[in-house]
Amino acid sequence: MASGTALIMPAQPMASSEEASLRAAMTAAQNGDAAAYRALLRLCVPLISAMVRAKGVRGAAVDDVVQETLLTVHRARATYDPSRPFLPWLRAIAQRRAIDALRRAGRRPREVHDPLAYEAGVDDGPLPGQALDVGERGRILAAAVAQLPEGQRQAIEQIALRELSLDEASASTGRTKGALKVNFHRALKALRTSLSSAKGDTDA
Repeated sequence: MASGTALIMPAQPMASSEEASLRAAMTAAQNGDAAAYRALLRLCVPLISAMVRAKGVRGAAVDDVVQETLLTVHRARATYDPSRPFLPWLRAIAQRRAIDALRRAGRRPREVHDPLAYEAGVDDGPLPGQALDVGERGRILAAAVAQLPEGQRQAIEQIALRELSLDEASASTGRTKGALKVNFHRALKALRTSLSSAKGDTDA
């Protein structure tokens, strides 16, 4: 190599670095680090803004949806699984809040309120069953939730469908926050399997 010639190494993708930083901050926040949580929320604001604009939200409504998304993140933060990527989890919540805003403005039809939005793991295509007709997906999802063991069904209904915090869900059901969190993640896995089976049946 000629003298003075620098070896230029390819930089790591920004998204990878950003994902790692956000996941670390969220994990620290779950462990009670208030400073990490405040930093996480600050980092999330421009990301959420871009996500909801991509869904078609415009003007002053963007700030409203950002705040609603941050509130949902706050309420659902204990259900985040640190072993899964953070950005898709955040994007799923932001998109749901954006859809809610667009629906209120009469710009989009109502979409199924989907518990699996809390478990979006990687950007590798639509969630199982997402290609189904909205009404059919809602019917299958409702049937799958009804088939869950009582503890799992309660966790999904309270945390995902009613969007209660773990504290509120615990007070409502009489179950501990730890039990609700375990049941919530088990229920998500069961629902993903159910919707995957449903998609396979429709493709047959």
